[in-house]
Amino acid sequence: MSRKSRTPEEQARREKIRALLQESNVTSMEDIQNLFKETIAEFMENGLEAELDDSLGYGKYDYKNKDTDNSRNGHSRKNLRTSFGDVEISVPRDRKG
Repeated sequence: MSRKSRTPEEQARREKIRALLQESNVTSMEDIQNLFKETIAEFMENGLEAELDDSLGYGKYDYKNKDTDNSRNGHSRKNLRTSFGDVEISVPRDRKG
């Protein structure tokens, strides 16, 4: 895709990616793979937190809207196998599992 045919949103996203690569001091393929692994972990952890919010019916620190006897109960560590290697994530738990 040529630069001229990119939408403003795509151009802005590309600029953010360039800034991230520069801030992360990416100098090798291994650095890129580690950045991908961190991105996968962050994506998965955010998704799991959102799923728990939905399951419990209230967001983290939103006790005013809590309408259940179930609640959060810390996190556990899990390893995911990805095409970039093993990725350790923190999985949120609830009391009634």
